[in-house]
Amino acid sequence: MTNPAAADLISRSNRLGEDPKNTNYAGGNTSAKGTETDPVTGEPVELLWVKGSGGDLGTLTEQGLAVLRLDRFRALTNVYPGVEREDEMVAAFDFCLHGKGGAAPSIDTAMHGLVDAAHVDHLHPDSGIAIATAADGEELTAKIFGDKVVWVPWRRPGFQLGLDIANIKDENPQAIGCILGGHGITAWGDTSEESERNSLWIIDTAAAYIDAHGKADPFGGVMSGFEALPADERRARAAALAPSIRAVASHDAPMIGHFTDDERVLDFLASEKLAELAALGTSCPDHFLRTKVKPLVLDLPTTASVEEQLARLEELHTAYRADYKAYYDKFATAESPAIRGADPLIVLVPGVGMFSYGKNKQTARVAGEFYLNAINVMRGAEALSSYSPISDEEKFRIEYWALEEAKLQRMPKPKTHQGRIAFVTGAASGIGKAIATRLAAEGACVVVADLDLEKAQAAAAELGNTDVAIGVAANVADAAGVQAAIDATLLAFGGIDLVVNNAGLSLSKPLLETTEKDWDLQHDVMAKGSFLVSKAAAKALIEQKLGGDVIYISSKNSVFAGPNNIAYSATKADQAHQVRLLAVELGEHGIRVNGINPDGVVRGSGIFAAGWGANRAATYGVKEEDLGQYYANRTILKREVVPENVADAVYVLTGPELTRTTGLHIPVDSGVAAAFLR
Repeated sequence: MTNPAAADLISRSNRLGEDPKNTNYAGGNTSAKGTETDPVTGEPVELLWVKGSGGDLGTLTEQGLAVLRLDRFRALTNVYPGVEREDEMVAAFDFCLHGKGGAAPSIDTAMHGLVDAAHVDHLHPDSGIAIATAADGEELTAKIFGDKVVWVPWRRPGFQLGLDIANIKDENPQAIGCILGGHGITAWGDTSEESERNSLWIIDTAAAYIDAHGKADPFGGVMSGFEALPADERRARAAALAPSIRAVASHDAPMIGHFTDDERVLDFLASEKLAELAALGTSCPDHFLRTKVKPLVLDLPTTASVEEQLARLEELHTAYRADYKAYYDKFATAESPAIRGADPLIVLVPGVGMFSYGKNKQTARVAGEFYLNAINVMRGAEALSSYSPISDEEKFRIEYWALEEAKLQRMPKPKTHQGRIAFVTGAASGIGKAIATRLAAEGACVVVADLDLEKAQAAAAELGNTDVAIGVAANVADAAGVQAAIDATLLAFGGIDLVVNNAGLSLSKPLLETTEKDWDLQHDVMAKGSFLVSKAAAKALIEQKLGGDVIYISSKNSVFAGPNNIAYSATKADQAHQVRLLAVELGEHGIRVNGINPDGVVRGSGIFAAGWGANRAATYGVKEEDLGQYYANRTILKREVVPENVADAVYVLTGPELTRTTGLHIPVDSGVAAAFLR
């Protein structure tokens, strides 16, 4: 049963964390102290519950808390070797743990355990960091809060900072918290309610002061030519730029992207101080650990053409990489971790918006949220004073901190398709849905494209939230509709890596009953549709410079002459040859094109459910409900083929095992000798 103090802590943390004005995602930590009975001695023991490393306040549960014995933790002050060796104290935290399970203690545990208060909140609110990063932050702290809040000069998080805050509280009994220079705020209270109330008072008082006393135009005036484009125009421009910007961000490792044209971002990108402030970089450690120390800014007006912007981005990328390498070389020591990559994680395009990047969609989205936090911080600091973040040397000490590197090394091994963006047509049911499900399970971001938008969105929702999958409408026979679906993919995830041409339908008729309309419909959806999707996707794939995969879900009928099936089989043969043609044409760009020839996939199939099954059953003289077994019985393996079998083939063809394979057709038919490839 949860201790009452811990229960109060979780409730308080969730309330604080769910409101972005209080702290950024996964930012800050909270704690509570209380008493429990030691199961070994039967005596009361004082405990510290504190949010563990890597958790998020808004979704914190009991499992996300580290639990430590307070007497043992405070005894660490007797063995503290000094600030030069304070990192060694993190390993000592493990010897203070109470019980088993729970989260690992974070580097901020010291400020919670050493401060003499029953409840402590450490948060990263934009309003508080604005004061913390202002050039005259110490004077502003006294002016805004009086003696209720004390200024703490910048110090890297750790044991010494915990000691500093503990001393400040002891020396200032009237104080309810402090502003941590360049970092955030810390508040405390005798009860959970008091601590929360004090935290919110600091946050709201800072925000109110900025609103009341800040300059109306903290970023200066608007630069002519850098104003936001109209909404439709800027999103079209974003889609046009997205593949090449992803190439910029993925020179060292493939990245997933996120785009936002939030009005606060557009306002910053149109301002006179854009270049000056962006060059200063972010300050709060949470921010630049996700965003790198500064963004890449496209320094062209909105009147520039896409071609001019792309050419300039290439130049700026070269300069950015050189600058980041110089930053690393200047501050790195023999003990520093190796450079982790020199590409930007934030790319700002005036008039259009912000592109942010990460190893997965959530990381990319959060990076963008953090840079928006940084914009808010810069606005607040410039409104009252001038923005003055911590030095590059201090940023480097955190970015390449051995403790941060150890945290990265503990991350789980990525799944095979992590960092890949898949676009699957006809994916709301049957084979397409099984493929989308398998790719999402292997770590890919998935776009479920289907003629029926409602069904596409429902299928995507089954795979997870929008960081995992989205549903889009796609009439593959319509070029404009296909391009709109590809553009939606680029805006949602930053690019595209894997295309599955699966959309299809079939009308089972003999030659003399097949109308011109029947012929055109099937060729429009499958032959023309695959061509249109491949063409639109190939442009983005080539611009990304990351290679990629195009998969055609063809059919056994592409090589097998079955009865009463002229239009369907002919269009499947067309698809099969597109595989060969595109494998040759796109190979120089590292794009592999392969096909899969299924047969007899009855279960869950939209095609079979729409009448194809009844027609084929009549053709073969069996009951429709027995059609799947009929197909199985005529195969060599005598096993029914289900959608998941086709999905397995897509996984293998697009995974790490067959990276030197292109132009291949894989049968997934349980063995039909007449359809063997010769």
